[in-house]
Amino acid sequence: MSGADAPGTAGAEGPAPEPGVPARAPGLKDVAAEAGVSWKTVSNVVNGTGRVGDATRRRVEEAIERLGYRPSLAGRQLRRGRTHILALAVPEIDHPYFSWLAHATISAARARGYRVLIDETGGDRATEITVARGYDERLIDGILFSPLELSLSEADALRGRTPMVLLGERSVGTGGAGVRTEHVSIDNVRAAREAVAHLVGTGRRRIAFVGVEPDAPERSGVLRLRGYREELRAQGLPVDPAWELPVSAYTRAEGSRVVGSVLARIDHVDGLLCANDQLALGAMHALRRNGVRVPADVAVVGWDNIEDGRYANPTLTTVAPDVEGIAARAVAAVVDQVEGRAGEPADVVVPHRLLVRESTAVDG
Repeated sequence: MSGADAPGTAGAEGPAPEPGVPARAPGLKDVAAEAGVSWKTVSNVVNGTGRVGDATRRRVEEAIERLGYRPSLAGRQLRRGRTHILALAVPEIDHPYFSWLAHATISAARARGYRVLIDETGGDRATEITVARGYDERLIDGILFSPLELSLSEADALRGRTPMVLLGERSVGTGGAGVRTEHVSIDNVRAAREAVAHLVGTGRRRIAFVGVEPDAPERSGVLRLRGYREELRAQGLPVDPAWELPVSAYTRAEGSRVVGSVLARIDHVDGLLCANDQLALGAMHALRRNGVRVPADVAVVGWDNIEDGRYANPTLTTVAPDVEGIAARAVAAVVDQVEGRAGEPADVVVPHRLLVRESTAVDG
Protein backbone atom coordinates (compact mmCIF):
# COMPACT_ATOMS: atom_id res chain seq x y z
CA MET A 1 0.00 0.00 0.00
CA SER A 2 1.47 3.34 -1.02
CA GLY A 3 1.80 6.29 1.32
CA ALA A 4 -0.87 8.11 -0.66
CA ASP A 5 -3.34 5.36 0.11
CA ALA A 6 -2.38 4.77 3.73
CA PRO A 7 -5.21 5.27 6.23
CA GLY A 8 -5.12 8.53 8.18
CA THR A 9 -2.83 10.47 5.81
CA ALA A 10 -3.76 13.85 4.33
CA GLY A 11 -3.62 12.31 0.84
CA ALA A 12 -6.40 9.80 1.57
CA GLU A 13 -9.63 10.46 -0.21
CA GLY A 14 -11.74 9.83 2.88
CA PRO A 15 -15.54 9.90 2.82
CA ALA A 16 -17.09 11.90 0.03
CA PRO A 17 -18.67 15.18 1.15
CA GLU A 18 -22.44 15.25 1.41
CA PRO A 19 -24.23 16.50 -1.70
CA GLY A 20 -24.33 20.30 -1.78
CA VAL A 21 -21.69 20.61 0.98
CA PRO A 22 -18.36 22.01 -0.27
CA ALA A 23 -15.21 20.10 0.59
CA ARG A 24 -13.18 21.56 3.45
CA ALA A 25 -10.29 23.72 2.32
CA PRO A 26 -6.88 22.26 3.28
CA GLY A 27 -5.36 23.70 6.42
CA LEU A 28 -1.93 24.07 7.95
CA LYS A 29 -2.03 20.63 9.57
CA ASP A 30 -3.02 19.01 6.26
CA VAL A 31 0.08 20.47 4.63
CA ALA A 32 2.20 19.33 7.57
CA ALA A 33 0.91 15.74 7.25
CA GLU A 34 1.42 15.76 3.47
CA ALA A 35 5.01 17.02 3.79
CA GLY A 36 5.83 14.90 6.84
CA VAL A 37 6.80 17.89 8.99
CA SER A 38 5.37 19.74 11.96
CA TRP A 39 2.71 22.43 11.58
CA LYS A 40 5.22 24.91 13.03
CA THR A 41 7.59 24.19 10.15
CA VAL A 42 4.80 24.85 7.65
CA SER A 43 4.00 28.10 9.43
CA ASN A 44 7.65 29.15 9.23
CA VAL A 45 7.69 28.47 5.48
CA VAL A 46 4.43 30.32 4.84
CA ASN A 47 5.36 33.36 6.92
CA GLY A 48 9.08 33.47 6.17
CA THR A 49 10.00 33.05 9.83
CA GLY A 50 12.30 30.67 11.68
CA ARG A 51 15.04 28.49 10.22
CA VAL A 52 14.00 25.88 7.66
CA GLY A 53 16.43 23.83 5.55
CA ASP A 54 16.27 24.10 1.77
CA ALA A 55 15.15 20.50 1.25
CA THR A 56 12.41 20.79 3.88
CA ARG A 57 11.27 24.12 2.45
CA ARG A 58 10.95 22.57 -1.02
CA ARG A 59 8.99 19.63 0.40
CA VAL A 60 6.56 21.96 2.16
CA GLU A 61 6.16 24.17 -0.92
CA GLU A 62 5.42 21.10 -3.08
CA ALA A 63 2.80 19.94 -0.53
CA ILE A 64 1.21 23.41 -0.57
CA GLU A 65 1.02 23.26 -4.37
CA ARG A 66 -0.46 19.73 -4.44
CA LEU A 67 -3.14 20.50 -1.86
CA GLY A 68 -3.93 24.02 -3.11
CA TYR A 69 -3.44 25.44 0.38
CA ARG A 70 -4.04 29.18 0.79
CA PRO A 71 -2.87 30.94 3.97
CA SER A 72 -5.54 32.62 6.09
CA LEU A 73 -5.46 36.41 5.81
CA ALA A 74 -7.31 36.64 9.11
CA GLY A 75 -4.60 34.53 10.74
CA ARG A 76 -1.91 36.75 9.32
CA GLN A 77 -3.67 39.77 10.77
CA LEU A 78 -3.68 38.19 14.20
CA ARG A 79 0.10 37.86 13.94
CA ARG A 80 0.91 41.13 12.21
CA GLY A 81 -1.83 43.41 13.58
CA ARG A 82 -3.23 44.81 10.29
CA THR A 83 -4.28 43.77 6.82
CA HIS A 84 -4.41 47.29 5.30
CA ILE A 85 -7.86 46.43 3.97
CA LEU A 86 -10.91 48.67 4.45
CA ALA A 87 -14.54 47.82 3.69
CA LEU A 88 -16.98 50.22 2.04
CA ALA A 89 -20.60 49.18 2.60
CA VAL A 90 -23.22 50.95 0.47
CA PRO A 91 -26.86 50.19 -0.38
CA GLU A 92 -26.50 49.92 -4.17
CA ILE A 93 -23.20 49.75 -6.02
CA ASP A 94 -24.94 50.26 -9.38
CA HIS A 95 -26.40 53.59 -8.20
CA PRO A 96 -24.35 56.31 -9.96
CA TYR A 97 -23.70 58.23 -6.75
CA PHE A 98 -22.44 55.18 -4.86
CA SER A 99 -20.33 54.05 -7.80
CA TRP A 100 -18.69 57.46 -7.78
CA LEU A 101 -18.24 57.31 -4.01
CA ALA A 102 -16.64 53.86 -4.30
CA HIS A 103 -14.18 55.08 -6.94
CA ALA A 104 -13.25 58.11 -4.83
CA THR A 105 -12.86 55.95 -1.70
CA ILE A 106 -10.57 53.48 -3.47
CA SER A 107 -8.39 56.35 -4.72
CA ALA A 108 -8.20 57.98 -1.28
CA ALA A 109 -7.39 54.67 0.42
CA ARG A 110 -4.73 53.71 -2.13
CA ALA A 111 -2.94 56.99 -1.44
CA ARG A 112 -2.63 55.87 2.19
CA GLY A 113 -1.51 52.33 1.40
CA TYR A 114 -4.89 50.64 1.92
CA ARG A 115 -7.11 48.53 -0.31
CA VAL A 116 -10.92 48.63 -0.29
CA LEU A 117 -13.44 45.79 -0.45
CA ILE A 118 -16.95 46.82 -1.57
CA ASP A 119 -20.06 45.37 0.05
CA GLU A 120 -23.58 45.99 -1.28
CA THR A 121 -26.13 45.79 1.54
CA GLY A 122 -29.25 46.26 -0.59
CA GLY A 123 -30.69 48.24 2.32
CA ASP A 124 -31.33 44.92 4.10
CA ARG A 125 -31.57 45.47 7.84
CA ALA A 126 -29.92 42.19 8.88
CA THR A 127 -27.02 42.81 6.50
CA GLU A 128 -26.58 46.34 7.78
CA ILE A 129 -26.53 45.08 11.37
CA THR A 130 -23.71 42.70 10.41
CA VAL A 131 -21.79 45.63 8.92
CA ALA A 132 -22.37 47.82 11.97
CA ARG A 133 -21.03 45.06 14.23
CA GLY A 134 -17.84 44.92 12.19
CA TYR A 135 -18.69 41.85 10.07
CA ASP A 136 -17.54 39.68 13.00
CA GLU A 137 -14.33 39.26 11.02
CA ARG A 138 -10.70 40.23 11.57
CA LEU A 139 -9.90 40.55 7.90
CA ILE A 140 -11.01 44.21 7.85
CA ASP A 141 -9.00 46.98 9.49
CA GLY A 142 -11.79 49.54 9.21
CA ILE A 143 -15.23 50.17 7.74
CA LEU A 144 -16.83 53.07 5.86
CA PHE A 145 -20.57 52.53 6.10
CA SER A 146 -23.49 54.26 4.37
CA PRO A 147 -26.59 52.71 5.98
CA LEU A 148 -30.02 52.88 4.40
CA GLU A 149 -32.34 50.83 6.62
CA LEU A 150 -30.52 51.52 9.89
CA SER A 151 -30.53 55.02 11.24
CA LEU A 152 -27.11 56.41 11.99
CA SER A 153 -27.89 56.35 15.70
CA GLU A 154 -28.75 52.63 15.45
CA ALA A 155 -25.55 51.91 13.54
CA ASP A 156 -23.61 53.84 16.17
CA ALA A 157 -25.24 51.89 19.01
CA LEU A 158 -24.60 48.51 17.33
CA ARG A 159 -20.99 49.07 16.33
CA GLY A 160 -18.34 46.67 17.49
CA ARG A 161 -14.63 47.24 18.03
CA THR A 162 -13.70 47.61 14.36
CA PRO A 163 -12.82 51.22 13.43
CA MET A 164 -15.75 52.77 11.57
CA VAL A 165 -16.88 55.97 9.89
CA LEU A 166 -20.51 56.60 8.95
CA LEU A 167 -21.42 58.27 5.67
CA GLY A 168 -24.67 59.99 4.82
CA GLU A 169 -27.19 62.14 6.57
CA ARG A 170 -27.37 62.64 10.31
CA SER A 171 -30.39 60.79 11.65
CA VAL A 172 -33.34 62.92 12.65
CA GLY A 173 -33.30 63.73 16.35
CA THR A 174 -29.76 62.60 17.21
CA GLY A 175 -28.10 65.96 16.71
CA GLY A 176 -24.74 64.22 17.10
CA ALA A 177 -25.05 64.18 20.90
CA GLY A 178 -23.35 61.20 22.51
CA VAL A 179 -22.49 59.57 19.21
CA ARG A 180 -19.34 57.41 19.35
CA THR A 181 -18.78 57.18 15.60
CA GLU A 182 -17.25 59.69 13.21
CA HIS A 183 -19.78 60.89 10.63
CA VAL A 184 -19.19 62.61 7.28
CA SER A 185 -21.91 64.26 5.19
CA ILE A 186 -23.07 67.44 3.50
CA ASP A 187 -25.60 69.83 5.06
CA ASN A 188 -28.76 68.55 3.37
CA VAL A 189 -31.12 71.07 4.94
CA ARG A 190 -28.99 74.00 3.86
CA ALA A 191 -28.52 72.56 0.35
CA ALA A 192 -32.27 72.11 -0.10
CA ARG A 193 -32.87 75.68 1.03
CA GLU A 194 -30.33 76.93 -1.51
CA ALA A 195 -32.05 74.95 -4.29
CA VAL A 196 -35.47 76.39 -3.40
CA ALA A 197 -34.03 79.90 -3.15
CA HIS A 198 -32.54 79.46 -6.62
CA LEU A 199 -35.92 78.42 -8.04
CA VAL A 200 -37.60 81.39 -6.39
CA GLY A 201 -34.87 83.65 -7.75
CA THR A 202 -35.76 82.54 -11.28
CA GLY A 203 -39.38 83.55 -10.74
CA ARG A 204 -40.89 80.26 -9.63
CA ARG A 205 -43.49 80.49 -6.89
CA ARG A 206 -45.28 77.13 -6.93
CA ILE A 207 -42.61 74.54 -6.20
CA ALA A 208 -43.21 70.83 -5.63
CA PHE A 209 -40.94 68.32 -3.88
CA VAL A 210 -40.37 64.89 -5.48
CA GLY A 211 -38.93 62.26 -3.17
CA VAL A 212 -40.93 61.92 0.05
CA GLU A 213 -40.25 58.51 1.66
CA PRO A 214 -43.29 57.81 3.85
CA ASP A 215 -41.88 54.67 5.47
CA ALA A 216 -38.33 55.96 5.97
CA PRO A 217 -38.43 58.68 8.62
CA GLU A 218 -34.64 58.94 9.05
CA ARG A 219 -33.31 58.86 5.48
CA SER A 220 -31.79 61.68 3.49
CA GLY A 221 -35.11 62.68 1.89
CA VAL A 222 -36.42 63.81 5.25
CA LEU A 223 -33.68 66.41 5.66
CA ARG A 224 -34.08 67.56 2.07
CA LEU A 225 -37.84 67.88 2.58
CA ARG A 226 -37.23 69.85 5.78
CA GLY A 227 -34.98 72.32 3.95
CA TYR A 228 -37.57 72.64 1.16
CA ARG A 229 -40.29 73.53 3.66
CA GLU A 230 -38.09 75.91 5.63
CA GLU A 231 -37.12 77.91 2.56
CA LEU A 232 -40.68 78.11 1.21
CA ARG A 233 -41.76 79.63 4.53
CA ALA A 234 -38.75 81.96 4.57
CA GLN A 235 -39.73 83.17 1.10
CA GLY A 236 -43.33 83.74 2.19
CA LEU A 237 -44.64 80.91 0.00
CA PRO A 238 -47.23 78.30 1.02
CA VAL A 239 -46.24 74.75 1.97
CA ASP A 240 -48.76 72.49 0.27
CA PRO A 241 -48.67 68.79 1.31
CA ALA A 242 -50.46 67.93 -1.94
CA TRP A 243 -47.22 68.81 -3.75
CA GLU A 244 -44.91 66.79 -1.51
CA LEU A 245 -44.85 63.76 -3.80
CA PRO A 246 -44.04 60.32 -2.33
CA VAL A 247 -41.92 57.71 -4.09
CA SER A 248 -41.08 54.08 -3.36
CA ALA A 249 -37.48 54.37 -4.59
CA TYR A 250 -35.05 57.00 -5.83
CA THR A 251 -35.03 55.84 -9.45
CA ARG A 252 -35.74 57.26 -12.90
CA ALA A 253 -38.78 55.02 -13.17
CA GLU A 254 -40.27 56.41 -9.96
CA GLY A 255 -39.55 59.99 -11.00
CA SER A 256 -41.36 59.38 -14.27
CA ARG A 257 -44.24 57.56 -12.59
CA VAL A 258 -44.94 60.10 -9.88
CA VAL A 259 -44.79 63.10 -12.22
CA GLY A 260 -46.94 61.22 -14.72
CA SER A 261 -49.52 60.72 -11.98
CA VAL A 262 -49.93 64.49 -11.46
CA LEU A 263 -49.87 65.62 -15.10
CA ALA A 264 -53.57 66.53 -14.93
CA ARG A 265 -52.69 69.30 -12.46
CA ILE A 266 -49.09 70.03 -13.47
CA ASP A 267 -50.04 73.55 -14.51
CA HIS A 268 -50.46 74.30 -10.79
CA VAL A 269 -46.67 74.20 -10.29
CA ASP A 270 -43.75 75.84 -12.03
CA GLY A 271 -40.81 74.17 -10.28
CA LEU A 272 -39.73 70.73 -9.03
CA LEU A 273 -37.08 70.03 -6.40
CA CYS A 274 -36.19 66.34 -6.75
CA ALA A 275 -34.43 64.48 -3.95
CA ASN A 276 -31.88 63.00 -6.37
CA ASP A 277 -30.83 63.26 -10.00
CA GLN A 278 -32.41 59.98 -11.02
CA LEU A 279 -35.82 61.16 -9.87
CA ALA A 280 -35.22 64.43 -11.72
CA LEU A 281 -34.24 62.68 -14.96
CA GLY A 282 -37.35 60.52 -14.77
CA ALA A 283 -39.48 63.58 -14.05
CA MET A 284 -38.08 65.44 -17.08
CA HIS A 285 -38.75 62.38 -19.24
CA ALA A 286 -42.42 62.33 -18.21
CA LEU A 287 -42.78 66.09 -18.74
CA ARG A 288 -41.15 66.03 -22.16
CA ARG A 289 -43.26 63.10 -23.36
CA ASN A 290 -46.40 64.99 -22.42
CA GLY A 291 -45.55 68.32 -23.98
CA VAL A 292 -44.54 70.12 -20.78
CA ARG A 293 -41.48 72.26 -21.48
CA VAL A 294 -38.45 72.29 -19.16
CA PRO A 295 -37.67 74.91 -18.00
CA ALA A 296 -40.20 77.20 -19.76
CA ASP A 297 -43.22 75.58 -18.07
CA VAL A 298 -41.62 73.73 -15.15
CA ALA A 299 -38.04 74.14 -13.88
CA VAL A 300 -36.33 71.07 -12.41
CA VAL A 301 -33.54 70.70 -9.84
CA GLY A 302 -31.90 67.37 -8.95
CA TRP A 303 -29.36 66.22 -6.40
CA ASP A 304 -25.98 64.36 -6.52
CA ASN A 305 -24.42 65.71 -9.75
CA ILE A 306 -24.32 62.32 -11.49
CA GLU A 307 -22.80 62.26 -14.95
CA ASP A 308 -26.11 61.65 -16.76
CA GLY A 309 -27.34 65.09 -15.66
CA ARG A 310 -24.57 66.79 -17.61
CA TYR A 311 -25.72 65.16 -20.83
CA ALA A 312 -29.49 65.34 -20.34
CA ASN A 313 -31.60 67.51 -22.62
CA PRO A 314 -31.90 70.02 -21.07
CA THR A 315 -28.85 69.66 -18.83
CA LEU A 316 -29.83 69.26 -15.19
CA THR A 317 -29.36 71.82 -12.43
CA THR A 318 -28.24 69.87 -9.37
CA VAL A 319 -26.96 69.97 -5.80
CA ALA A 320 -23.36 68.74 -6.10
CA PRO A 321 -21.79 67.21 -2.99
CA ASP A 322 -18.00 67.12 -2.85
CA VAL A 323 -17.77 63.34 -3.29
CA GLU A 324 -13.97 63.29 -3.40
CA GLY A 325 -13.95 65.40 -0.24
CA ILE A 326 -16.36 63.03 1.50
CA ALA A 327 -14.21 60.02 0.56
CA ALA A 328 -10.93 61.67 1.52
CA ARG A 329 -12.23 62.85 4.91
CA ALA A 330 -13.84 59.49 5.69
CA VAL A 331 -10.77 57.46 4.71
CA ALA A 332 -8.52 59.76 6.74
CA ALA A 333 -10.78 59.37 9.77
CA VAL A 334 -10.96 55.58 9.64
CA VAL A 335 -7.21 55.21 9.00
CA ASP A 336 -6.51 57.47 11.98
CA GLN A 337 -8.60 55.09 14.09
CA VAL A 338 -6.80 52.04 12.71
CA GLU A 339 -3.38 53.56 13.33
CA GLY A 340 -4.18 54.92 16.78
CA ARG A 341 -4.26 58.65 16.01
CA ALA A 342 -8.00 59.33 16.32
CA GLY A 343 -9.34 61.99 18.66
CA GLU A 344 -12.95 62.45 19.70
CA PRO A 345 -15.48 61.44 17.00
CA ALA A 346 -16.66 64.41 14.96
CA ASP A 347 -19.73 65.23 12.90
CA VAL A 348 -17.95 66.44 9.76
CA VAL A 349 -19.77 68.56 7.18
CA VAL A 350 -18.22 68.53 3.70
CA PRO A 351 -18.93 71.36 1.22
CA HIS A 352 -21.51 71.23 -1.56
CA ARG A 353 -22.51 73.62 -4.33
CA LEU A 354 -25.49 74.25 -6.57
CA LEU A 355 -24.59 73.72 -10.24
CA VAL A 356 -26.99 75.79 -12.34
CA ARG A 357 -27.68 74.35 -15.80
CA GLU A 358 -30.37 74.53 -18.48
CA SER A 359 -33.21 72.87 -16.54
CA THR A 360 -33.71 76.06 -14.50
CA ALA A 361 -32.51 78.63 -17.03
CA VAL A 362 -34.35 81.89 -17.54
CA ASP A 363 -34.55 83.30 -21.06
CA GLY A 364 -32.56 86.50 -21.32
